[in-house]
Amino acid sequence: MKTKNDLKEMSAKDLNSEIAEMKKQLFELRMSATTGSVKDSSQFRKLRVAIAQAMTFCGQKKITKEV
Repeated sequence: MKTKNDLKEMSAKDLNSEIAEMKKQLFELRMSATTGSVKDSSQFRKLRVAIAQAMTFCGQKKITKEV
């Protein structure tokens, strides 16, 4: 996972691809949870927070681009 500073420096296009990748990871994590193979359940929250941060930075870039 990228840090906040890494996400801030990314372009909107890169952020969108990063968001898609993290959503895919979250889906795979959920699927592995159904089989019971997830050891650390805090991964769910960490991924959701990272997705939210990336989406926030992406939205900020879109707003500044419009103005």
